[in-house]
Amino acid sequence: MFRTLCLTTALGLMALPALSTVAAARDNYALLIGASEYQNLAEKWWLRGPKNDVALAYTYLTTEAPVPFTEENVIVLADGLEGVKTDGHATLGEIRAAFAKLEAELQPGDFVYLHFSGHGTQQPASDPDSELDGLDEMFLPIDIGNWSDKVGSVENALVDDEIGVLIDSLRAKGADVWVVFDSCHSGTATRAVEDDGEEVAVRQLDPSVLGITEAAMDAAEAGAEKSRGVGGDDPRAAPEAPMDAAKVAAAPAEGVEMGALVAFYAAQTNEVTPEKRLPKGKPDRKPQGVFTYTLFETLAEYPAATYGQIAQEVLRKYAVGNLAKSTPLFEGDLDLVVFDAEPGGRVAQWPAEATEAGLTIPAGELHGLSEGAVLAVMESAAAASDSALGYVQITALDTFTATAVPVEKDGKVLPAELPKGLYLRKLDAALDFSLTVALPPEGSAPADALLAVLETLKEESGPRLNFVASGAEADLRLAVLPDSPRPDAIWVLPATGLAENLSETPSVGTADKTGDALALALADTLTHMAKALNLMKLGAALGSGDMQVDVELLTRTPEDKTLRQLPLASVPTLVTDDQVHVLAKNNMDIPVDVNVLYIGADNSISHWFSGRLQPGDELKKGLFAIGDQSFGQERLIVVVTPAKAHAPVEDLSYLAQDALEMSRGLEKDTTDRGIGASLSAAFAEAGFGETTRGAVALSDDSAEAGPAPMILQMELRTKSAN
Repeated sequence: MFRTLCLTTALGLMALPALSTVAAARDNYALLIGASEYQNLAEKWWLRGPKNDVALAYTYLTTEAPVPFTEENVIVLADGLEGVKTDGHATLGEIRAAFAKLEAELQPGDFVYLHFSGHGTQQPASDPDSELDGLDEMFLPIDIGNWSDKVGSVENALVDDEIGVLIDSLRAKGADVWVVFDSCHSGTATRAVEDDGEEVAVRQLDPSVLGITEAAMDAAEAGAEKSRGVGGDDPRAAPEAPMDAAKVAAAPAEGVEMGALVAFYAAQTNEVTPEKRLPKGKPDRKPQGVFTYTLFETLAEYPAATYGQIAQEVLRKYAVGNLAKSTPLFEGDLDLVVFDAEPGGRVAQWPAEATEAGLTIPAGELHGLSEGAVLAVMESAAAASDSALGYVQITALDTFTATAVPVEKDGKVLPAELPKGLYLRKLDAALDFSLTVALPPEGSAPADALLAVLETLKEESGPRLNFVASGAEADLRLAVLPDSPRPDAIWVLPATGLAENLSETPSVGTADKTGDALALALADTLTHMAKALNLMKLGAALGSGDMQVDVELLTRTPEDKTLRQLPLASVPTLVTDDQVHVLAKNNMDIPVDVNVLYIGADNSISHWFSGRLQPGDELKKGLFAIGDQSFGQERLIVVVTPAKAHAPVEDLSYLAQDALEMSRGLEKDTTDRGIGASLSAAFAEAGFGETTRGAVALSDDSAEAGPAPMILQMELRTKSAN
């Protein structure tokens, strides 16, 4: 059911979950590989983030993972690390040797975590029939060489086929394996904005750098297309994983079962993944893989969630934070709990230690804490929130730790004498609905036209949009792309400033507009995007709570009318005219109201259903069909609220807004249409508008507006059927 895949952000009254007997008895191993300084490549191709990814993973595993990783069971292959013991460098030979060492030590029931951070690329496949696109994906060790026509491969490359063999050798010992790849293999992205100190890099090396000609790559892809046949691909099919399973799986010993495998990829084979300095807003932030940091940030908040829950939260963080345009890929049994640990809720409290500086806890920025945040002081982990001894405010923190001092709140002052065994509990987070937008650097005609009407833009955008200089840290970046199809336009790019698929990137032309029209059009574009993002932020804050309502999402195609469950733990693909249906059951003894909304790739917000479920009622409802106007990453949102006695059915249709034109040309109507009259305080603050039409509705429903205390989210991808 959908609800089991959604993380709750309600306060968890627990510390880290206790280890099961099995988890405590087994051994947990890790191999952390960070390839940064490539010996045979020019320094401009080196990376700075992989070593920091390894340090982050090492610290998390050895200090606060929900299962124990002893230092001697963690192998680190990286260069340039400080404060972390290393076992060698990320050369091909040392990577192979590390796998052999693990294989020799593993016993049935053990667990292995593998992490690969570094460059990826592609080469013509040694076995073209094994690859849909005719290309082998590669992870690049630091001693990578050049392409050899004689051998038909890049020297010292770690090809996906070999990675599959190495991993299966561990699984054959009866060990479960979780492998994470923070690298990419294809796709293109232009660094459109130069930011002082941000140093965004893409972890994809063009094959030409290794001596692989464009003609050789084209020939390999053409051969694959010919063997598949024109038009033979189903656009709904799951994307090809960057790592191939072993062609001949290693056979486990008699009586030993093959271990499970879960694989997380930072990007699909036709996408790129960036690294940038993180965490946001810290002067001492370090270059990190965006995927690695987001993954461990999620693990720190939800250490006992399933792989599917972690995957969905990573996707949500990507969308809300404009972190990257890539869609991470997740494979394997995603219903298992990460690290084979015991299931549990969110960890929102930590044991406190009294120091001269205040109360210190083993949680910091990675756990969603920030300087100035107020925490409740609890006598024990099980104490009710309303029995707090007092409150403290965070005065200093880093990635893994924070220090807080007493502060008066709600008339309570923390006693001078405190009992032992205190816990600091995170209070409900205050949502930040503002959006920081970096301006384009001056010097080009489009940028100068915008900067000339900046005050009008600020006035039209409202107080939640903050504009900063081009080199400053920001959620979105405005840029001029001289080599793009619209050189006169202002493009709206993600936080990295990477220009990837321009057909899915909003832009506003300048040549056909007066100054005021330009300001109005750009303000309308940015507020459209902000409203869609704010709805996702609300979903993160409210989560699934304690509502006992099962929600299942189904799909069917024009060719096959059979309803099938959507694969909720990954990112399903739907095409034009595919339908989405909802099944819901109220397992509580009170009535609930259900609303379904949809955020399109064009930043539209569509409202598809509102209705009431009495105790025990079931809902079966066709919602919408995929239209043909906009395709890309989209998000389905289910809102459930306890029904008020004698109140009308709550209807969130006032949250809807029209589609955002990706390429804004001549001036359009940007009149503020207002907002609904009975908004909750949170929705009002988020700044939503009203009325939209984002796809093709299967039916029409309407009612009165109301609050939404429970939100479940699911990401999907839409494509053209042709």
